[in-house]
Amino acid sequence: MKNKICIALDVDSFDEAKKLVTALKEHVGYFKVGKQLFTRLGPQIVEYIQGQGAKVFLDLKFHDIPNTVRSASRAVADLGVTMFTIHTMGGFEMMRAAVQGVKDAGKTTKILGVTILTSINQDILRDDLNLKVPLGEQVLHLAKLAQMAGLSGVIASPQELELIRHHTEPDFMIVTPGVRPQWHQQDDQQRTMTPRSAIHNGASVIVIGRPVTKAADPKHAICEILKEMS
Repeated sequence: MKNKICIALDVDSFDEAKKLVTALKEHVGYFKVGKQLFTRLGPQIVEYIQGQGAKVFLDLKFHDIPNTVRSASRAVADLGVTMFTIHTMGGFEMMRAAVQGVKDAGKTTKILGVTILTSINQDILRDDLNLKVPLGEQVLHLAKLAQMAGLSGVIASPQELELIRHHTEPDFMIVTPGVRPQWHQQDDQQRTMTPRSAIHNGASVIVIGRPVTKAADPKHAICEILKEMS
C-alpha cells in the first residue's frame, strides 16, 4: 500500500525536507517536490531524495510553447525523477512535445497531465476561467486528450476518479491530490476525499501534504493513514 502514497514536500528548507524524508521514506512510495522547494534548492533536493533510496515526483506543472516544454522535459528526465507534471491546458501539441523531450533523453520518465487544479470548483471554472462546461466534463476531456498525446496519466481530484477510470485504459495513471484523512479538517482544497475512498475509486497514487508534513509527529500521522487505508 505504501507505493500508492506520495508525500508533498511543501516546505521551505533543506533541513525540513530531510527530516521528513528520513522519517517517512520507509512508509511511502514517492516524495513530491514542487515549485516551492525546487525554486529554493534546485536539483540538490532531487539528488538527496534519490540518495535516500526514494522516488521523486517533480511537480513543476510546465505550461509553455511546445519547444520550450520539450527542452524542459528532457532536462527533467535527465535528473532521473520517476515522474513529473505538465498542464494539459497547454494543448495536445505541447503534451506531445513533452513526450518527445523524454524520448530525447533516452528515459522512461512518466509524464502526468494536470487537468483542473483541486482548488478550482465549478463557480471558479465558470466565473474566473469563463468555461461554461460542467467541471467533470472538462476534466474528462483533458484526461482523454492526455492519453491520446501519450502521457502516462493525469492529476485529478478524487471526485473525477471514477469518471476518468471508466473512460481510460487500465494502466493510465490517476494521481490524486486533495486527499484528507478522516481526522483532518478541510483547508483550501475544494474537492477532497479520504485516502481509503480515493484508492477504492481508482486512484493509482494519492498525494498527501499538510495532514502529514504539518503533524506534530509525521511518522505517526502516516501510520494512521496506512491503517485507515487497510
